[in-house]
Amino acid sequence: MRQSYPSHARATLVLGLPLIGSHLAQMSLHVVDSLMLGRYGVPHLAAVVLGTSMFFVTFILGSGFAQAVMPMVASALGRGDEAQVRRDARMGLWLSVGFGLITYPLFWFSGSVLLAAGQNAEVAGLAQDFLRIAGLGMIPALLVMVFKSYLAALERTQVVLWTTVSAVGLNVAIGWPLIFGHWGLPELGVRGAAIASVTVQTVNMTVLAIYAGRVKELRRFHLYQRLWKPDWQALAQVARLGFPIGVTGLAEGSLFQVTALMMGWIGTNELAAHGIALEVAALSFMIHVGLANAATVRVARFAGMGDYAAMRDAAKTAIGLSVIVAICIVTLFLSIPEHIIGLFLSDGKPNTAAIIAYGTTLLALAALFQFADAMQAIALGLLRGLKDTRVPMVLAAISYWLVGVPVGYSLAFVFGLGGVGLWLGLVSGLAVAASLLMFRFWSRAPG
Repeated sequence: MRQSYPSHARATLVLGLPLIGSHLAQMSLHVVDSLMLGRYGVPHLAAVVLGTSMFFVTFILGSGFAQAVMPMVASALGRGDEAQVRRDARMGLWLSVGFGLITYPLFWFSGSVLLAAGQNAEVAGLAQDFLRIAGLGMIPALLVMVFKSYLAALERTQVVLWTTVSAVGLNVAIGWPLIFGHWGLPELGVRGAAIASVTVQTVNMTVLAIYAGRVKELRRFHLYQRLWKPDWQALAQVARLGFPIGVTGLAEGSLFQVTALMMGWIGTNELAAHGIALEVAALSFMIHVGLANAATVRVARFAGMGDYAAMRDAAKTAIGLSVIVAICIVTLFLSIPEHIIGLFLSDGKPNTAAIIAYGTTLLALAALFQFADAMQAIALGLLRGLKDTRVPMVLAAISYWLVGVPVGYSLAFVFGLGGVGLWLGLVSGLAVAASLLMFRFWSRAPG
């Protein structure tokens, strides 16, 4: 009997809500750092905006292997192939560790990279101080993503939510005294925020690793059986699917990174406002990412079972839920922008009023790209459920780099719109990506 749309909605939300909560909590780690450092100093906030952006863009590229685990495990489970579940997840762990090792030098020499990109010398130096420590968290952060994908594909998402929520509290408990020098600890500023981040990522990884291997219902998959032994066939399969996912994420993430760099050319206050507005927009985006993850699992599972009518209905349901969320977020952004931006700043700082005024304008522009951002995220999730990642990679690169970046640069510096022009470039790139990717899914969806 064919499932009704309300039934699909319930199933999507049961799977997706814990993932949404997890993504929001994960993003809150960076938001909490911004909240604390916004009260510590504007150059420090600007430095962590740049440092976090560089870390995140690198992380997105590497997380493609982790994200590939989700549809591969879900599809294997749909076919009843439990051995393949273990093989795919194990090689996702291998690839993530390897990526973390080869990318750390980028963080060690990040100051030179940022100076070459035209950033303020003080801000670049502080960003390097942050990244030399925070970069040590790349491997645990990527392994957390593998475990999240593995557990999500097995529909064990509650543990993912609660471990990530707990991590936010741990981040505050460690970061606040280390940044400001409370409780007899040294005042470390951006280094304190970095130490807290690495500690939290390591603890989170450890908890999820123990859960994935020790919980009774999951032991039958023998996740760590011969973990040290290479499985070249499975490794190649995860790499083939995951590398395009990572590049797709890099194309989008680097669009925002380049926008942050160009905003740095305009001024420190503008960069700080940009960072705050982007943090807020990214928080809302995490809701769509959670729904997209749920869509990936459900599409992959139905595709593995050969039930293509249910697969298409599940896709339509995910799209509808994402549209409803976007409407709510747009209403919020347009109703109380000053209050939202003000949460990140201290009233006593001389730059606060200017940052709030500029950030309010940017948040209104963030409302513009809500629907486009939502649809491109959902479309990518649906396509990954079909294990279709190479063409979407090309479409995303075209949208973000041949449309988004040139439009943003032209409007900002040729037509004199400044930061507003940069954000209009974001809107245009995301809108083109949403259109192309959604057309790709519906033209290829079986049934």
